[in-house]
Amino acid sequence: MTFAPLYINFPKWIHPEIFPGVPVLGLLRWYGLMYIFAFATAYLVLKRERKEGLLDTTEQKATEDDIFSFITFGIIFLLLGARIFSTLVYDTSGLYWKKPWLIFWPFDTETKQFTGLAGMSYHGGFIGGLIGMIVWCITHKRPVWKWIDAMVVAIPLGYTFGRLGNFMNGELYGRITTVPWGIVFPRAERFSYSINWVQDFAAACGMTVAEGTKLVNLPRHPSQLYEALFEGLLLWTVLWTLRKHKPFDGFLAGCYTIGYGLVRFVIEYFREPDADLGYRISRDGSDAIYINTSLLNISTGQILCFLMILGGIGIITTLAILNRKKAK
Repeated sequence: MTFAPLYINFPKWIHPEIFPGVPVLGLLRWYGLMYIFAFATAYLVLKRERKEGLLDTTEQKATEDDIFSFITFGIIFLLLGARIFSTLVYDTSGLYWKKPWLIFWPFDTETKQFTGLAGMSYHGGFIGGLIGMIVWCITHKRPVWKWIDAMVVAIPLGYTFGRLGNFMNGELYGRITTVPWGIVFPRAERFSYSINWVQDFAAACGMTVAEGTKLVNLPRHPSQLYEALFEGLLLWTVLWTLRKHKPFDGFLAGCYTIGYGLVRFVIEYFREPDADLGYRISRDGSDAIYINTSLLNISTGQILCFLMILGGIGIITTLAILNRKKAK
């Protein structure tokens, strides 16, 4: 009797390139296209909020030009922050600290081939985008928290496309798993089949391994899809529902910061951290990153998410106190 495998193979028709093997067009990648979809979606949501009057004050009404200018400014700062944070915080080689001009250099330093700006950090983008929005609001004399509230409602739906782009790139996959929706990603680390636990794991997944196989690719959590669903669609639904019921400006900004930090903190237990970073806090320094055996193993992303949660609580608490004082 044969049993169906308890995992899914990554679809062979999905490639990082939109037109693989086609000269010039082969440079176009799904990840870049997903960024365009993300920004376009955020713009449409922000535009809808403007029509609902959520950006108006008694003195000023927001225009469509304001929306375009605001989101463009935010995107530029977001990309700058995401790239700088990724290279200076997540890269452990020290290359970008020694040669900072390479941060925005889109070619491989050895092969000279075009690679694009491979490597973006969400937390860096969060900081950069926040700075960009604040600078825009100050220079255009607009209420900072009102506009940031509108933007955080728009972000999660667009963020969904970014994680779908990661999935199509076959990157940022999760830890190995025996759940039936686990996916075998072609570029994931392989394990020696001579090791007993690898044999047991493959058997538990119903994986058929050919005789003489030395290395085996095990199923992993599709953590990119978890993030697209929970950090994207679910968080957007909550914020979209609350947008007309906030008690004060800045409340949604705090809710977004807490909500994203909390959801991402949990998902990090299923997502494999960068091999060169490993765990920042570990129960046992020898614990492997491809499977998390303890809640005490904490990644860099989780530390940053914890700081986001504290920051969100601080935003809501501080603004609630200030608004209460104004009301008296």
